[in-house]
Amino acid sequence: MSGSSSQKRLAAELLGVGVSRIWVDPDKLSDVANAITREDVRTLIKDGTVKCKQPHGISRGRARVTDAKRKQGHRTGHGSRKGAKRARSPKKALWMRKIRAQRRTLRALRDDNTLDRSAYRRMYRKAKGGEYRTVGILTAQVENIMGPRGRE
Repeated sequence: MSGSSSQKRLAAELLGVGVSRIWVDPDKLSDVANAITREDVRTLIKDGTVKCKQPHGISRGRARVTDAKRKQGHRTGHGSRKGAKRARSPKKALWMRKIRAQRRTLRALRDDNTLDRSAYRRMYRKAKGGEYRTVGILTAQVENIMGPRGRE
């Protein structure tokens, strides 16, 4: 590829890439050597004698496999953890998830007339106070108060 370094440099400038990304057709090296002006190099690029190579990238294939494993719950042992237990899942986030589920359940029970207004209010306040650990415990409490098929 002797005598084509300045042409490669010109092509790199015209294509807006580095010199290492420029590819020259080995069969047409004489045409490239004869190209002196920028216009000559432009015509070589247009003909396909001089081209720009694809950029080298870092493959995400292995990372995708790892992410899929992590999504399934693998690769999350003690050695992979950076934060404390409450930093990884904060108390507030756990509370919000729990209380929203309980309030949603209470609203549904009130709307289908399983709970009357006063019982709903009483249980709502108890839920806010943290009396019910789970929705299951809350619904069990409703059955104890109202009976299995509502008020009897």
